[in-house]
Amino acid sequence: MKRALIVDDHPVVGATLGLILESEGFRQVEVVASGVEAVPAIRRHSPELVILDLNLKGMNGLEVLERIRANGLECRVVVFTSHEPAHYQMRCMRAGAMAYVTKSDSLNQLRNAIKAVRSGYTYFPGSTDLAAGSGMLQNNERQLIDLLSDRELHILVQLAQGRANKDIAEGMSLSHKTVSTYKTRLMAKLGVGSLVLLREFALRNQLI
Repeated sequence: MKRALIVDDHPVVGATLGLILESEGFRQVEVVASGVEAVPAIRRHSPELVILDLNLKGMNGLEVLERIRANGLECRVVVFTSHEPAHYQMRCMRAGAMAYVTKSDSLNQLRNAIKAVRSGYTYFPGSTDLAAGSGMLQNNERQLIDLLSDRELHILVQLAQGRANKDIAEGMSLSHKTVSTYKTRLMAKLGVGSLVLLREFALRNQLI
């Protein structure tokens, strides 16, 4: 039986993805809404294909990819996310994903990715052009972003979105003090002196 797993916390997105997978021949499609549920669900259902969002509660998609690889689980992962590829696509490739599609792309892109991955190919459209058209400043800033850990990048995005330390801590199962430490470290690494400048940095680099 052709099995698939959807990891996405938006019910409408999950339902839409389910219909697409069924049209592609999958007969058993499971849906989980958080990163912490992903690996146990893969163990239970042994899906051939996993469609994974990056922006998840408790454990983000990059951490899920790391857990999949660390546990030696055999499944092919298509990342389907609202995050622009500039700072995430290469990270997902390194972590073992076989495709990267943004939610702003047409659904045909997702169908093409699913078909490619099922045939044993990767699907990363435009991967050679991610830095095209960037000025010197943005190239330097992208280098700084590339040096951040996956968790640092995740916290950076949430801070730039205006989320409070307490809310970030609860969503990631961290202490308030730990998030505060990450915040201080991020601002030092990126050379910004305030949350306003941090948000401007994120906007300039299409992180939000």
